Amino acid sequence: MARSSTALVLVLSFVLMIAFADVAQGYNKLRPQDCKPRCTYRCSATSHKKPCMFFCQKCCAKCLCVPAGVYGNKQSCACYNNWKTQEGKPKCP
Repeated sequence: MARSSTALVLVLSFVLMIAFADVAQGYNKLRPQDCKPRCTYRCSATSHKKPCMFFCQKCCAKCLCVPAGVYGNKQSCACYNNWKTQEGKPKCP
């Protein structure tokens, strides 16, 4: 009896972890057609709009996420934040 209740608690805990992970990631999940407007805003404050838009859209297509604001906040989108160039610099604006 104790073994089955322990197993049930473990299974429920695992299901809850998966559910909360999906909710946390789903907060930043975009559809591909959402990338251009988000990147337009993300790149609105830079003087290098063309390269910013190119890399932002490339990053958004891969990560389906664009951080909020025009600068920073990359921690809200791990994939976007962790994608680096060969030199180790951030790939995504």
